[in-house]
Amino acid sequence: MSASVKLGNKTVGKGHPVYICGEIGINHNGDVDIAKKLIEFASVFDFDCVKFQKRNPDVCVPEHQKSVMRETPWGEMTYLDYKKKVEFEKPEYDDIKELCTGRDIHFTASVWDLDSLDFLVKNYDVPFIKIPSAFLTNYELIEKTAQTGVPLVLSSGMSTQQEIDDAINFAMSKTSQLILCHCHSAYPAPIEELNIKVIQTFTERYPEVVIGYSGHEFGLDTTVMAAAFGAHFIERHITLDRTMWGTDQIASVEPHGMYKLARDIRLIGGAVGDGVKKLCDSELVARKKLRGV
Repeated sequence: MSASVKLGNKTVGKGHPVYICGEIGINHNGDVDIAKKLIEFASVFDFDCVKFQKRNPDVCVPEHQKSVMRETPWGEMTYLDYKKKVEFEKPEYDDIKELCTGRDIHFTASVWDLDSLDFLVKNYDVPFIKIPSAFLTNYELIEKTAQTGVPLVLSSGMSTQQEIDDAINFAMSKTSQLILCHCHSAYPAPIEELNIKVIQTFTERYPEVVIGYSGHEFGLDTTVMAAAFGAHFIERHITLDRTMWGTDQIASVEPHGMYKLARDIRLIGGAVGDGVKKLCDSELVARKKLRGV
């Protein structure tokens, strides 16, 4: 039996439409109006979900980095103050929830610490929670997330095969509602290093886990290819403009690309099929004309 996971009102896995997630992350630069525009584009272009990143900067920013001065679009400030400036809190997430509910699109977040996990599950009914690649080896965060009962998505960037095996074995001991994303953690990821065939490797290696793809590359073709290779969950960073401030912007997809990406993934989903060769009704006219039967 093929693996499947229920994300909100949608089932993800073989035989079901690819679940497309637009990673807004912190590409909103602390402006909820930018986030709302991206949500509107995602909903119009048939994305299933938008995702943010939730952090407690006091916990996540290393001590030696907190007082480092940084030039930003808002002037020079410490790195800690910068991270706090671009962090959404409950008023912004309440606005996001209201808009997503009205637009019939899911929203959720990657959690970077236990405080953020607690914030998310106490305040919102999210379809899944993602553990970013940076924390694939943080078993405490994986365990606490699994204990919430919310489906868990793991990203595998910057990780060895052994680290991935260990994380999957640990996660599966805590939850059956699990998605593993193949990922390359350079921004942007070099095309020649994407190794899309890893999706097939993961599918064979972890038959009880839904396999997805989280892409950070330039362009759309390789992400669409990931769907053809069996990724049932697709995530790409999205932005209004790749020239905006922020380290994730350059590897993100702008609105016209969002439309093309979702369109082509949906087309691929219909074209891949089930692998069983059969005579189709639409072939019968040609068959009768050319074979007489």
